Amino acid sequence: MAVGKEEVEEIVKARTDKREYRRIVLPNSLEVLLISDPDTDKCAASMDVSVGAFSDPDGLEGLAHFLEHMLFYASEKYPLEDSYSKYIAEHGGRTNAYTSSEHTNYHFDINVDAFEEALDRFAQFFIKPLMSADATMREIKAVDSENQKNLLSDGWRMNQLQKHLSVADHPYHKFSTGNWDTLEVRPKAKGLDTRSELITFYEEYYSANVMHLVIYGKENLDKIQGLVEDKFKVIRNIDRNCLRFAGEPCTSEHLQILVRAVPIKEGHALRVAWPITPEIHHYKEGPCRYLSHLIGHEGEGSLYYILKTLGWATGLSAGEGDSTFDFSFFRVDIDLTDAGHEHMQDIVGLLFKYISLLQQSGICKWIFDELSAVCETKFHYQDKIQPISYVVSISANMQKYPPKDWLVRSSLPSNFSTDIIQMVLNKLSPNNVRIFWESKKFEGQTNMVEPWYGTAYSIEKITGPMIQEWIESSPNENLHLPAPNVFIPTDLSLKNDHEKAKYPVLLRKSPYSTLWHKPDTMFFTPKAYVKIVFTCPHASDSPEAEVLTNIFTQLLMDYLNEFAYYAQVAGLNYGISHTDSGFQVILAGYNHKLRILLETVVEKIASFEVKADRFSVIKEMVTKEYQNFKFRQPYEQAMYYCSLILQDHTWPWMEELDVLPHLKVEDLAKFVPMMLSRAFLECYTAGNLERNEAESMIQHIEDVLFKGSNPICQPLFPSQHLTNRVVKLEKGKSYFYPVEGLNPSDENSALIHYIQVHRDDFMLNVKLHLFALIAKQPAFHQLRSVEQLGYITALLQRNDCGIRGAQFIIQSTVKNPAHIDLRAEEFLKAFESKLYEMTNEEFKSNVNVLIDMKLEKHKNLREEAAFYWREISDGTLKFDRIESEV
Repeated sequence: MAVGKEEVEEIVKARTDKREYRRIVLPNSLEVLLISDPDTDKCAASMDVSVGAFSDPDGLEGLAHFLEHMLFYASEKYPLEDSYSKYIAEHGGRTNAYTSSEHTNYHFDINVDAFEEALDRFAQFFIKPLMSADATMREIKAVDSENQKNLLSDGWRMNQLQKHLSVADHPYHKFSTGNWDTLEVRPKAKGLDTRSELITFYEEYYSANVMHLVIYGKENLDKIQGLVEDKFKVIRNIDRNCLRFAGEPCTSEHLQILVRAVPIKEGHALRVAWPITPEIHHYKEGPCRYLSHLIGHEGEGSLYYILKTLGWATGLSAGEGDSTFDFSFFRVDIDLTDAGHEHMQDIVGLLFKYISLLQQSGICKWIFDELSAVCETKFHYQDKIQPISYVVSISANMQKYPPKDWLVRSSLPSNFSTDIIQMVLNKLSPNNVRIFWESKKFEGQTNMVEPWYGTAYSIEKITGPMIQEWIESSPNENLHLPAPNVFIPTDLSLKNDHEKAKYPVLLRKSPYSTLWHKPDTMFFTPKAYVKIVFTCPHASDSPEAEVLTNIFTQLLMDYLNEFAYYAQVAGLNYGISHTDSGFQVILAGYNHKLRILLETVVEKIASFEVKADRFSVIKEMVTKEYQNFKFRQPYEQAMYYCSLILQDHTWPWMEELDVLPHLKVEDLAKFVPMMLSRAFLECYTAGNLERNEAESMIQHIEDVLFKGSNPICQPLFPSQHLTNRVVKLEKGKSYFYPVEGLNPSDENSALIHYIQVHRDDFMLNVKLHLFALIAKQPAFHQLRSVEQLGYITALLQRNDCGIRGAQFIIQSTVKNPAHIDLRAEEFLKAFESKLYEMTNEEFKSNVNVLIDMKLEKHKNLREEAAFYWREISDGTLKFDRIESEV
């Protein structure tokens, strides 16, 4: 019997959440949260173990992460290698795990009827795993390949540099991923056996009393509880102490420093950090949330607004990062322009000016209350997400929060405390700041190298008086607090739209637009989704046109930013981006004030003018994006080239980059009216909107753009309505497209092996899907686990505008693409004979799994919209696709 449902305060859940929750503790002290959701199509589980990279033994960096990899292989009860992953893949599920500083988290989801056996297989990770010597050796290579993938990634590099500049014997200082050197070469040299170290680590740290399990099932709570007690009660409990890592990672020698570092990618950045008291100790007061809301604000008068107006920054974020129970940092990250890079001292000066504005203004109750109200609405009207994501987000936090706050965590700041906010604000001083300044301009000016990733850097001490000088000499700008937020929704009522439309309806069609509308019959939340796609033939008829359209959309976002930022804070998001045939506007969030934002966006399009100062900033930003293409992961580049070859009417990025330097303000000023002169709008609205509201929105847009004495847009000629086309590959022929990697320091190469199969057809679609379902796991097992070709190894189906195919994606440092291609071919041959051996029973079982996968309901408005929009944009319009394919 379980130690049971001891009475704890009730777990706080969202008002709209119909799921049931129960906390139990098993006799072995394993703490579990059970979730029952009768509506779910997937079950999921997540086990969080309170041990991570901070506990790696010295000289065995990456051991915790390596153990996470090894537990997937086999167990005493299920000794067949990779059979856990195989079982889950064959029953419509996914598996994954991650290792952080103090946690290792294992999770999976699966079709409902296979949950019980999957849980039994999962539980064996923590009961009797087998770590064979052979598998140990192979998996060290997988960890090394994972690390190789990260070596040229600025995110990983800068993160490690910040760790490197800390107390050497504090665990924060460690390298956590591991590689061939730390897990094989160095241990061997010391006479250590990695496998026996692995087993020792597992036995020392993996104990039921430091594990937290979340189970998401379809059955009622009693049934799920019985299942959990049965499967997990035998995990051993050695009453291990909860690990704490006391002491600050940064002493005075690691504070008041200015670090210049050389990144891989083009662009400059400033990262400012202060050690602070972790917010977890005051999560109801939310000091970091309050401060990050203000320091990271983008409305008029904010730090970012001023830096943007000066042409010095293109992005700013602020908030707590790298936090544990014992230490934490408050960070402000700023993306700089070339001009901003020349004004680093002014920018740091302005940041401290804004902090002193916060000191002088005092902690404002109205700002806290407004933030608290926004958070409350967000929590109570949160969208359902996939069960696997949901269980991970909870299990990873169970150790930190009392059970009643397991779902809420720090998302509902409700206690206004000037003292606590003031205490954290006081830490943001020149006396304990760390400034990391990244730019390729520092090449050749550094004198140190970070050992794990090879990042070149130098350090300079800075003092309080120096920063004081920067503050005094920085420009006098009108920094002020944000205004009250007019976008906060106050009407959260649901429309009594009695429509039961199962699929999108074509509400109206005119020479200017079509409007598809899908009333909400599923989610019943006060949110809406609006997508307007502008098809403009002139937007993509040359590399220049494509680049100019891109700059146009980014300028629109730039002009709207200080206004629309308030909407974003209040839970109403928008985006404007260029597409293959024009550009699109998307709005998603609370429906109450969505129309105001939409009308503002349309007004900005209609009255578009090129501002020279903003043009040069955006042009510089877009240029760097293109230049950085060559630093993307090789497999991402290979996928890009595959699409470039297949899709009609696309321009290579090299040609677009060649065009950029020559573009001037007048080019864009001439181009935009011409691009908009011929347009057609394809619109999709969904959610808490009535038909007449949707129609009137689109009517309004038509009135602004197409009507009047001198209209901005004219309708398209019939011949300008183009369909998306894909190059047809001839049967029986193979095509090779070798491209040289453009980053000489990247050791990785990649292969896309694409097989074009057929044009959209229900019967062929399901056969292909069935093949992908059955072959996915064996391909991963053979090509990654056994042959160790590379960490990134996948077999997926592919859909280009309704043309279906399958593809292998493999990235490797050990073998060249030609060799990998042969291995993929070889796998398909071997797999073919496996298909012939398949029994009728196995076949039927696979078919049923696929049916369950296809019948999985959409979790939220965005998922539903993405599904229906694909039908509209591909021109297939098979809204009943699921039913037909089933």
